[in-house]
Amino acid sequence: MNRPNPVPRASGRARSRTAGEPGAAAPAAAWTQHKERSSLLMLRVMSWLSLRLGRRLSRPLVYAIAAYFVCFAPTARRASRDYLKRVLPRKPTPLDGFKQVLAFASTIHDRVYLINDRFDLFRFRADGEAPMRAVLAKNRGAFLIGAHLGSFEALSAVGRSMTGTRATMLMFEENARKINQTLAAINPRATADIIGMGNVDSMLNVRQRLDEGGMVGMLADRTPGNEATLLLPFLGGYAAFPIGPFRLAALMARPVLFMAGIYEGGNRYFSHFELIADFSELSDAPPAQRTAEIHAAIARYAAILEKHCRATPYNWFNFFDFWSPAPTLAQVHSAAPPPEENA
Repeated sequence: MNRPNPVPRASGRARSRTAGEPGAAAPAAAWTQHKERSSLLMLRVMSWLSLRLGRRLSRPLVYAIAAYFVCFAPTARRASRDYLKRVLPRKPTPLDGFKQVLAFASTIHDRVYLINDRFDLFRFRADGEAPMRAVLAKNRGAFLIGAHLGSFEALSAVGRSMTGTRATMLMFEENARKINQTLAAINPRATADIIGMGNVDSMLNVRQRLDEGGMVGMLADRTPGNEATLLLPFLGGYAAFPIGPFRLAALMARPVLFMAGIYEGGNRYFSHFELIADFSELSDAPPAQRTAEIHAAIARYAAILEKHCRATPYNWFNFFDFWSPAPTLAQVHSAAPPPEENA
């Protein structure tokens, strides 16, 4: 198994890495540089065919799309190979790369049916209902933090059955626009409960949703490149994880749960929820304690994410250069290690 290169510990307090130096324009994150390969027209055609042919008869389309992606997306193919080298206990083969892309294409295909409420086509199982219900029983709401791992639509379907409510997603304005366009292409009657970041009333809407006892979801494995990140060991290297989602949860003094909707092949999905941190008592905490607990929560998030990547390696859908160079002395993360997970 690959291990990060050892980095000497700095004396005194280490700082988290930021995407750019103060006063300088922050570079855009790698994933923002890649254009979307699927057009809305293609998505509409695929949706039309899928709904009329049915899931079983339209599945060959998924294999064709996956094969095209593997053959004609060299940057994504290289990123996939780098990831698979880190996560698999053996040297990855071209078949492994195809399986990863096929899993991604399968979740996109299944999105057509899930957005149209065809839950009867799938077999769902879930883990973590107890911590989810315990948190929501306090009627103060909670943050659900996930990654580009598996299917959010499958996760949302299971979450609704558990709690009777939909999670409100908090995301960047450009992402919110793309989600709404995607929904309109698949099902014009579908609506997304999304709060766009950057609006004057964004945080007021988030607090209102939480005060109503609702859930607010965020993805914490990508950043557009202009916010603070924390470099942490991840799958044998170092990766920069955004601090913002966890800082917001601490500011709002709410619990944070990890969420993932894992594709298990065929028509099977597994949803997992796990408590990362409870910031409910942090409202009056001194800044040093707040920062330490935020960093510890991000470290725990990264550890849980790595666990799922190793358990279901083909569910990782970040097809870009995810890893960062080894941190310099000033960037070393000196927070305490995350709590050990229950076996």
